[in-house]
Amino acid sequence: MARKKYVLRSDLTIDNLYTFHYFELSRNFYSTGEKHDFWEFIYVDKGEMHIYTDFGEYRLTQGEVFFYKPNLFHRGGANSREATNLIILSFDSRSPCMTFFENKRFRLDESDRLILAEMVKEGMEAFDPSIKWFIPYLTGSEDSPFGCEQLIKNYLEIFLIRLIRRGNESGDNQEEHKPSSAIRENTEADLSQSIIRFMEENIAANLTLDELCKMFSIGKTQLKTLFKKKTGRSCLDFWKHLKIERAKTLIREESHNITEIAERLGYSTVHYFSTDFKKATDMTPTDYARTVQARLTSSRKSN
Repeated sequence: MARKKYVLRSDLTIDNLYTFHYFELSRNFYSTGEKHDFWEFIYVDKGEMHIYTDFGEYRLTQGEVFFYKPNLFHRGGANSREATNLIILSFDSRSPCMTFFENKRFRLDESDRLILAEMVKEGMEAFDPSIKWFIPYLTGSEDSPFGCEQLIKNYLEIFLIRLIRRGNESGDNQEEHKPSSAIRENTEADLSQSIIRFMEENIAANLTLDELCKMFSIGKTQLKTLFKKKTGRSCLDFWKHLKIERAKTLIREESHNITEIAERLGYSTVHYFSTDFKKATDMTPTDYARTVQARLTSSRKSN
């Protein structure tokens, strides 16, 4: 018997990408402005960003995303107090529902941020040069994993659909009864966030597993399992990752030299600090500082 096919409806589709960047910028970053005939969004992954459009001025803080509709003039800069990390992505879409995003700002939840993280992960491998650099146009990498670009398209469509659904939902104030598994997930998330917050507040310390277990009344095995599940790293690897991320921020803020940064992060010598930094980033701290300045210079020249 012949089967009648069902054609799946696509309410929102992405046709092309123009730019895709993950930028680690200095606190003095500033863009003189542009406009173009495609969509763009900017997401503040760390720090703060001031943006200016034909319709007003906005201050974006960590976790917020803003959409520029086609042909809208926009410019922006960091807040000059701290270094900023941004995701900037521009794309074509002829879907009528895109009008929903005109000059809209959203604060993302954890699920949204995870989708963006997956998008960035694929973006790092999909293009050559990497999305970490200022480049005028995207070029596919010959070594990218199978389906890499398609996943970026899929993740972007899912991300946008989720935001539209949330904007159209009603009854958001109604209390939801979550199953016990969700409650357990929230409890684990609260504990991991508490430990991470403690690490961030004591970034110069030399913590051990025993000290963390004692402070948070948790067994070693449970702590290791929790961190592997929530961060994809071991507890001490994540601790070192936090130090390196803080080091990158301090370098971009340009308020301390390399020796002072090493001391602020609890390293006994600059040598140990430089070794850890290069192992994590494939660059020495000095080389990293040069790349940040090169990005700032490239941005100013392009504008």
